[in-house]
Amino acid sequence: MSQLVFVFGTLKEGFPNFATNRGARVAGDFMTVERYPLYLVGERYSPWLVDAAGEGERVVGQVFEVDEATLVAMDDLERIAEPDGYRRVMLEVEAVQDGRRAACRVHAYVKPREQFTEEDARLGPLREYTREHAALYRSRESLGTSR
Repeated sequence: MSQLVFVFGTLKEGFPNFATNRGARVAGDFMTVERYPLYLVGERYSPWLVDAAGEGERVVGQVFEVDEATLVAMDDLERIAEPDGYRRVMLEVEAVQDGRRAACRVHAYVKPREQFTEEDARLGPLREYTREHAALYRSRESLGTSR
């Protein structure tokens, strides 16, 4: 059974962790219905969508239809089973197509609010994670760290 996943950072098409995302992209760009704070965090400049609806910006991203194996691979990448990992939640996004708004519920990877501190933020809150932001990103492997 396929699932819809909203990606806003390194899992976007053409971005650093896209190889993990083996889904089929849904046409268009999407935006969260609620505002969320999106920051670049820590020495890795990781994009964090903080689970704090109503704060920050309406975040722009992409939606992919993924199979179960891809969802598991994304869960592993985002370390959802680890105490300091992301959490997969459902949220609402919308696309504007032909002047009409179409909303849908999707999976998204967020960081729990209690994991975020302003001191760790390098940039943000952002509306969109861009290629310029991705150029700052460092993988765990490149830094020789598990975090």
